[in-house]
Amino acid sequence: MTETFTSPAFTPPTRFAVPGRIAVSEQTAGAWQTATLTEIRRETPRAATFRFAVPGWAGHLPGQHLMLRLTAEDGYVAQRHYSLASAPDDHGHIELTLDHVDDGEVSGWFHTVARTGDRVEVRGPLSGFFAWPGDRPALLIGAGSGVVPLMSMVRHHRARGLAVPLRLLVSARAPEDLIYADEYGAETTPLFTRSAPEGVPVGRLAAAHVAPLLAEPPPGGWEAYVCGSNAFAEHASRLLVQAGQPVERIRIERFG
Repeated sequence: MTETFTSPAFTPPTRFAVPGRIAVSEQTAGAWQTATLTEIRRETPRAATFRFAVPGWAGHLPGQHLMLRLTAEDGYVAQRHYSLASAPDDHGHIELTLDHVDDGEVSGWFHTVARTGDRVEVRGPLSGFFAWPGDRPALLIGAGSGVVPLMSMVRHHRARGLAVPLRLLVSARAPEDLIYADEYGAETTPLFTRSAPEGVPVGRLAAAHVAPLLAEPPPGGWEAYVCGSNAFAEHASRLLVQAGQPVERIRIERFG
C-alpha cells in the first residue's frame, strides 16, 4: 500500500544497514523484528509485492497493517505504515504490496534498490479497527493500492474455505493498473475509470455499481470495508449509505 505520511527529503543510500537480529523472545506486536526480503513480484508497472521471512511473526488478522523501518548508514531512520497483503495462515512470512510513489523515499528504495536478502525492521500487527476475522459477511470496496488489505481478506476467505459471503469491488484506472489481476474470482467486480477492455464500460464508482452489491443481503447484513484515497473513501462510503448500508457498519481506511 502507499506511504501514509511524509517526512523530510531524503536520498536513500545504496543499501540500508539494519541493526542486528532481534531475539525471538522479544518478537511481539510491540517489538521490532528483522524481516528478510525473499521475493519480489511485479504486479503492475508501478506496484510490486515484496515477500519477507519473519520467523517470529505472531500472526495477524486480515486488514491489519504494520510499521516498517529502514535505517540508513548515516543513522537516518525512515518509518512507514503499510497494510499486510498476505493471509494470516502464511506462517513465518508476510507480504506487502507497494506503489512506487513519486518522491517516496521508502517506496523508492524498495522499487529501485531493494534485492532479495536485504533486511528491514517491522513491528506489528497494528490496529484492529479495519480487521476482518472472517466471522461476518464482508463487502469490500477498494481503489488502486487500497485493494491490498482487502486482498488479505479475500485470501483468508479462500485459504480457510469460509462459507460466509464475501464480495469485492475494486477500482483501477485501466486493466494494466489492476493489482492482483490474476487472483480475482467470482467474488470480484472490477471497475475501470480511464480505459477498459472492449465492451466493458468506463467510469467512476457510482450508485449503479454499489446497488447490486447490497442486493439480497445475507442474514445479519454486510460489514463494509472501504480502502483508498481520502476522496475515494468519502465517495464510496457516501454511496453505501445512500444505498442503505448502516453508517455504523462501514469501516474506512484511507491513505495519502
